[in-house]
Amino acid sequence: MKLPNMKKLSVLAKSCLVVFGFSANASETEQKYYPDEEQKSFVGPEEYFTGDVNVQMLFPDNDTAHYSGANVTFQPGARTAWHQHPAGQHMVVTEGTAVTGTRDGRVIEFHAGETVWCPKDIDHWHGATPHAAMTHIALTGSKDGKNVIWKDKVTDEVYQKVFSVNQEEQKVLRHCLLNNKL
Repeated sequence: MKLPNMKKLSVLAKSCLVVFGFSANASETEQKYYPDEEQKSFVGPEEYFTGDVNVQMLFPDNDTAHYSGANVTFQPGARTAWHQHPAGQHMVVTEGTAVTGTRDGRVIEFHAGETVWCPKDIDHWHGATPHAAMTHIALTGSKDGKNVIWKDKVTDEVYQKVFSVNQEEQKVLRHCLLNNKL
């Protein structure tokens, strides 16, 4: 029995896909699997982070979904530098307690299972509390090929001021922020 020419068979199959309206591009017709061992993991660079931070990429952005995901672990006292995202960022805490602040002095404390949305072009920082580690998933949008614009580092004075406010003031501030009263 004579086998068909594989090159001709491939061209015929692709032609049928085009005729019937299907794409021959596997990335458009199949799910994409990202095995753990193939995901890039790195220590947060000192120019963008204070303290011990580990970033494990979960998935990159692509032509259809203009956002990426990363699992980021901050050791006690660790935090990002000031930065902004041209297309915004969701942060979902999976372990511990996170803090995030903006240039106007507003600070949000959020815990495992809670999420914060940071709109595009808002200078902010985020990290762990001084005494406990924190892990969050960062879902970061991309615009024109960029997902972050790094700025100056958050000083120890600014970071420590967040934790010098008494517990009652933190509750009031959090309530006001959650109810858009600031």
